Amino acid sequence: MKVTRQEAEENRSRVVLRAGELFREYGFDGIGIADLMKAAGLTHGGFYGQFRSKVDLAAEASRQALAHNIALWRETMGRARGRALKAITGMYLSRPNLLVRAKGCTFASLCADASRQGEAVQTVFAEGIENHLQLLQEIVDGNGDEERRRRSIVILSQMVGGLTLARAVGDAPLAEEILAALRDELETRH
Repeated sequence: MKVTRQEAEENRSRVVLRAGELFREYGFDGIGIADLMKAAGLTHGGFYGQFRSKVDLAAEASRQALAHNIALWRETMGRARGRALKAITGMYLSRPNLLVRAKGCTFASLCADASRQGEAVQTVFAEGIENHLQLLQEIVDGNGDEERRRRSIVILSQMVGGLTLARAVGDAPLAEEILAALRDELETRH
């Protein structure tokens, strides 16, 4: 049965969305094309009609996931009432973000993997990091653009690193201790 153009676009969108979740959950190399397509409710055979390669899907899914992450940050900032950095660090360094990889931070889930995926994925991550840094620069203190950018790099690095460390130890008291210490440190310093 022939698929309409609209159905094909909907199928592609569903694959990209599910791939973004599954890549964050299992890593780029932790899930195969057949399982990605099955999770999207499609057959393995349809993959190459929509994507040139798994790396192309990884880049597109990462771009979409990072856009979702930045939208969540903007939404959090919008509700912050003048305490945007505290709101973002509180949301980011939280128990839900610790436990829910599939819909959580793309950086904490996939940065190490992205470094091994090649230029297409690395370019997407560079753009995503830049977008997050620009958002942070809007809310951090500093004398001039250069200082705000440096502080933004430090803050983003600390948050991603802290969440990554916390996830590495699982749902344990140490994970909560890492997140709490980092939240306190970021609030005190910045």
